[in-house]
Amino acid sequence: MPAQPLLPARSGSAPETTAGPPYWRRLLPLLALLACLTRVPSFTRPVWNPDEGYLAVQARMLAAGGELYETVVDRKPPLVPWLYQAAYALTGSESLLWVRVVAVGAQLATAALLASLARRRWGDGAGRTAGVLYLLVSVGLNPEDAQAAGFEVFILPVTAAAMWCADRRRWGAAGAAVGCAFLTKQTGAAVLLPVLWRWLTGSRQGGLVRLGAGAAAPVLGAALLTDPAGFVFWTVTGSGTYASFSGSALHVVGRALANTAVLAVACAGLLPALVRAVRSGDARTGTADLWLWLGSSGLAVTAGLHFFGHYYLQLLPPLVLLATAALRALPRERRATAVLLSACACVLFLVWGLLAPRADLDHARRVADAAARRTGPEDRVLIWGMHPETYWLADRAPASRYLTAGLLTNYSGGRSGARVGERYGIAGAWPVFRAELTTRPPAVVIDDSRGKPYAPHHLPTLRRLLAERYTEAGAVDGAVLYVRQ
Repeated sequence: MPAQPLLPARSGSAPETTAGPPYWRRLLPLLALLACLTRVPSFTRPVWNPDEGYLAVQARMLAAGGELYETVVDRKPPLVPWLYQAAYALTGSESLLWVRVVAVGAQLATAALLASLARRRWGDGAGRTAGVLYLLVSVGLNPEDAQAAGFEVFILPVTAAAMWCADRRRWGAAGAAVGCAFLTKQTGAAVLLPVLWRWLTGSRQGGLVRLGAGAAAPVLGAALLTDPAGFVFWTVTGSGTYASFSGSALHVVGRALANTAVLAVACAGLLPALVRAVRSGDARTGTADLWLWLGSSGLAVTAGLHFFGHYYLQLLPPLVLLATAALRALPRERRATAVLLSACACVLFLVWGLLAPRADLDHARRVADAAARRTGPEDRVLIWGMHPETYWLADRAPASRYLTAGLLTNYSGGRSGARVGERYGIAGAWPVFRAELTTRPPAVVIDDSRGKPYAPHHLPTLRRLLAERYTEAGAVDGAVLYVRQ
């Protein structure tokens, strides 16, 4: 029997569906192969970015008996740290290999859910197109954003699952998926808007209660499994200064435009069809919930005005579904061209991922080697900087629950020095920080600020501590080493 075509039927034709199992027996192996191929670069580095580094260190601290939102803290919800901890329990904490394997599974699950959504609406061909296109464009960002096993990669399958359940009026399950999306990262809750739209435009009998209960259950469960007050503080109320804009407007706008341009290159095969559909009015037919999904994801990208590249991953599922709908109105040749352009862009980004420079990783390794040489396995160290992966690479326990200077100073990419300092850090953090360094002082302190606004000479408490208890003992790659007197 000849293989079915990849691309959907012309616009206006009735969706054609075949028996379920044969369809998926043919499609899932293709999607699995693409998911593996598009994630090959992720296995070529021990760690890709500070988010991965933070999660790697957090999971080690949890495995050693730490308590989330007490002795192990971050502004993020608990699901991804728990995922890393579970991977460590199976394979040890020396490698992120199995976390990367789970990330491949997350991308495959997202592609399959999008394929199922598209197939239900527009037929078999549209399902195949959506699944394949998603995996082709999923790598379309800077490799350290697209290839890392970070929060956004694990948001994608649960947000897609929320829409899949809402499409089938399974409101309790849709709510649970929304709750899990929030527990992966706060911005995952943006999918609640299109889910509510599906409820408003469908049969609403009893659905809202099930939706609300489903969303609340995992969130309340996570709060009770951790520390409820700490959970609320670290995931909701304690991030006001981080979410507010106080940095260089030019830098922020430049980053937003640059990452938008990079994503546009990855989606070069999709955007013309989508623009044509908008201009012709075809985009409004049966896709209101998808446009709302795209818009709410855009708000999630914009939240806090940081515009980091990995934020843009949330745009991809609704963008791919809208493009799939738009491609149905085009001749087969145009649709084939769109898929070919997407494949070429995918290859370009994969090559970039394999050949991308490793300056930050090389620097972190040199600093980690210096920390390891000057300490024993039981010693604690303090890396004063924004690269928590240094602790993981050095295989040394951090001296503080605050793994980056950003939590204590409100420093983040694009910040100017105007709202960076001790008084702008997490509320109540500095007294805890002082107590940690007094009770169990680190054997080595490494100032990795390298002229940034959070350098110790801007911070009276840290400056005084270094002057009274530590002696400068050299430098490595711009980072200054201090040893305890």
